[in-house]
Amino acid sequence: MRRTWVLATVGMTLAPTFAYAQERQDQGAISAAKEDAAFDEVLNKPKPGGYTAVAVGRRAAETSYDAKASEEALRGAAARVDAAWIAFLPRLSGVASYTRLSEFTPPSLLAGSPVSLVGTPTTGSSSVDPNSLVQIPASLFTFPLVFNNWNLQATLTVPISDYFLRINQNYTAATHAQTAAKYDVAAARAKAASDGEVAFYNWIRAKGSVVVAELALQDQKTHLNDTKNLFTVGNATQVDVLRGETAVSAAELTLVQSKNLADLAEKQVRTAMHIDDAAALESGEAIDATTPPPVSGDLRALIAEAKASRFEVKSIEANVESAKKSAEVAKASAYPVLSAFGDVIYANPNPRVFPASDMWFPTWDVGARLTWSPNDVPTALANANDARSRAAQLDAQKQSLIDGIGIEVTQQLHAVQEADFSLQSSAAQLKSAREAVRVARELFNAGRVNSTTLTDAETDLTRARLTMLNARIDARTARVRLDHALGRDTRMVQISP
Repeated sequence: MRRTWVLATVGMTLAPTFAYAQERQDQGAISAAKEDAAFDEVLNKPKPGGYTAVAVGRRAAETSYDAKASEEALRGAAARVDAAWIAFLPRLSGVASYTRLSEFTPPSLLAGSPVSLVGTPTTGSSSVDPNSLVQIPASLFTFPLVFNNWNLQATLTVPISDYFLRINQNYTAATHAQTAAKYDVAAARAKAASDGEVAFYNWIRAKGSVVVAELALQDQKTHLNDTKNLFTVGNATQVDVLRGETAVSAAELTLVQSKNLADLAEKQVRTAMHIDDAAALESGEAIDATTPPPVSGDLRALIAEAKASRFEVKSIEANVESAKKSAEVAKASAYPVLSAFGDVIYANPNPRVFPASDMWFPTWDVGARLTWSPNDVPTALANANDARSRAAQLDAQKQSLIDGIGIEVTQQLHAVQEADFSLQSSAAQLKSAREAVRVARELFNAGRVNSTTLTDAETDLTRARLTMLNARIDARTARVRLDHALGRDTRMVQISP
């Protein structure tokens, strides 16, 4: 009888425990389903008319102010090309002038001299009658003065030597600089597109972090409620209750911080696209758990592709060629300058008419001119050395950029590999963490483990949720950054002809 009574008592004691454990297991299954639904609402349910990462990147590239600044620099480079082309044309210049001379009484010809001039009246005949000769004193002769001087002059100059030593080289330097500016525009747009795509994915990450924070707060509230129940029956201490309340407060703060971070991430997306805060912004892309297409090619081939494709490298190469041609232009100043010229003068009085008379008269002249100054030699050589040093500096910057590209490609390729592995393992981590929390909560409610064990399991679950979220996002952001490192994001930009 006594043994039967003991067994009955034990059975009555354990029955509520088993029933409560089964109830907590059912609640755990429901919680997992709700958790998946909460994540799917943010990650895997694209909204009609919503933005995708590519759409955000394309708009960011189109509206980037950095790209607009580069476009203005390109406009200036194009203007310098036009100016260099104009230099091929002969130089036409004109002068129009008026000069008023001071008035004075001119001295007579051979004044005070006994010299006389002998002449004969004009008869219309070519013969001279000796009997009609007339003696005229030389002192009576004077030259007329014209005090109002007018001059119209047009000059055409052909820089013969500059065609071979300066103009063509200067035009080539300007075209290389323009090409570099085009690559700068393309590089700015490619970077804006890449940053826009990453901003989009980080916005989704931030929204997912809010879900993680809400779930963590719910876990802590459940934990605190269970602790209070156990405290009521004497199976938990006041310290356990206070620690539970602290954990709830901390989870509430984390939720507020996550929401603020999500708002900031949304603002960054709007800023990248330059859309108003009142404009609708929804995600139109599914961030599911499937692994994106793998990256093909080994590391060495990818680095070689990046070196050949990156706009930044091409821009520096074009600038190097421009600097080398500028050095040739600077060196040309050390040589003599040969030019041909022609003038047309229409003046009153014309300086070639003697004596001067108050009348308009046209004249012209052509010639060649060779000019050189020894003072220009050291200055030209110094300027040429300066331009060559700039070319060498740019070339060194190119090599440094190539080294950085190699490191960047290596980092981003490893980031893709790590994200893919994390994407595959995060599902198992989350499943195990959920089960660990379920078991730990049952044991805690049964009084077999303390509150710390359950807290550790809940912390692991929160970490597993974040790992799953980050794995999905990182698998995509890592590929965006790798595409940019390889120069494959040219789909977002076009090089103007």
